[in-house]
Amino acid sequence: MAYVISIVNQKGGVGKTTTAVNLSAFLAKKRKKVLMIDLDPQGNATSGFGFDKMELKNTVYDLLVNDEEITNVILPTQVKNVDMCPTNINLAGAEVELVSAISRETILKNAIDTVRDQYDYVIIDCAPSLGLLTINALAACDGVIVPIQGEYYALEGLTQLIDTINMIRKKLNPKIGITGVVITMHDSRTQLTKQVVEEVQKYFGDKVFKTFIPRNVRLAEAPSHGQTIDEYDAKSKGAVAYQALANEVVKRTK
Repeated sequence: MAYVISIVNQKGGVGKTTTAVNLSAFLAKKRKKVLMIDLDPQGNATSGFGFDKMELKNTVYDLLVNDEEITNVILPTQVKNVDMCPTNINLAGAEVELVSAISRETILKNAIDTVRDQYDYVIIDCAPSLGLLTINALAACDGVIVPIQGEYYALEGLTQLIDTINMIRKKLNPKIGITGVVITMHDSRTQLTKQVVEEVQKYFGDKVFKTFIPRNVRLAEAPSHGQTIDEYDAKSKGAVAYQALANEVVKRTK
């Protein structure tokens, strides 16, 4: 049965999609079968795997709003062992359309459960908010990975995220926990980054992954080519870091 991980932080620009895409790719490289679900209406993970967002027949929107079977939404990617539930801007309307839906918080969970035995991991890339889409992701997952950028204001809003996870644990998903916290955009040369890392480690303790994701031009370039960092530049610092992160995730989720 798949271990389901939601990549969550209501702050934008912290590296959620970069982490979701490249963690999926490196888990697959370790011969794990991965289903990647793009739950962000911006659809950056979808284009990051080379899909044209405007050419999609079925998307996560159809899964959540139109009762489409998840098997009709799943597409193979160019990365061996990675399948994807893609999305586009249509998903932006789902928050409003789901308000009156029965069991609206668990629609994604119920869909994932039908294919859970076909994968080792399900990775959900969440939108930068704590709305109904993210609540669906939290209700569906076993664990949460929180990317935190090594910059000022890094911890801002995290109390709200932790409160939301605790609420989900009490009301919808008693097994949810924090799989780990990953420091992204890390620049070891600056004193500020060191201070942020110390604060995050003080706050989360051993939940913080030992692997830090560095600031890396190649990581930033890869999505514009519709490629993972492993495809674009397997020897870059970003690729080495995400490979190490995948190793840590496997150890923590055994």
